[in-house]
Amino acid sequence: MTIRPDGSEYEIVSAGSVIGRAAVHPDGGLTWNFLEDVDERLAVRGLDAMIEYAFGELGVHRVQGRLPADAKHDLRIAARAGLRKEGVVRGGGVEQADLVQFARVATDPPLADRSTFTAVLNSSLPTKRCIAQAIVRDDEGRILLCELVYKRFWDLPGGVVDPHESPATAVVRELREELDVEATVRGLAAVSWLPPWRGWDDATLFVFDVELDRPPHSLQPREIKAVHWVDPADLGEHVAEYTVRVIEQALAADVPVYLEDGRPRV
Repeated sequence: MTIRPDGSEYEIVSAGSVIGRAAVHPDGGLTWNFLEDVDERLAVRGLDAMIEYAFGELGVHRVQGRLPADAKHDLRIAARAGLRKEGVVRGGGVEQADLVQFARVATDPPLADRSTFTAVLNSSLPTKRCIAQAIVRDDEGRILLCELVYKRFWDLPGGVVDPHESPATAVVRELREELDVEATVRGLAAVSWLPPWRGWDDATLFVFDVELDRPPHSLQPREIKAVHWVDPADLGEHVAEYTVRVIEQALAADVPVYLEDGRPRV
């Protein structure tokens, strides 16, 4: 594979034939165009050669580009050539179409390195929000609920899992931050997939059976108004309908249950 300067652009040559053209702009912007009949694997090799030429011969540290979000073929070529997805530019394209932002830097491992394949997939695979909550019961079997500053309904204690944090670690951290207690996770009670809701994307909810070292102590005022111990029979008076379903299914089962929107999958 050879890169041949041609004015302000470069010809990508394979076995003596031009298979495409590319340009590298002063800001590292990368554009390319391959002949329609060029095999995808050959296009990937050609794009990789162009990128390596930009790093080695042009002294560019970073190449970057944007492709329409629906340009599946070109996006696949970019990913296979080691360009990592960095995000989506909303309304940035022709007729306000969304564009995928991607880039590769000179310090990235070469295309043949296994870590490049992993990094590209890691940047482009779907991600899902993860929530961890706790079922805490007192000696009378009542459930601990939090009256929240930002919600109409009361809810189980817990919160969103941070990146690279396990759900069990997250629920312990949230209880420490919000209720000033130390929590012991005794086991998993339920996992529920939550469908999109009021503008939020879907999420996975982990509900743990948790024991506290003491009753809730000092509440985090920006999130928690008060805490309440509620009999399971009275949950519907205070919490959202799906939360009732999740708690009831978790309490009724002898083993952890999998739910979708708080309902058993049938």
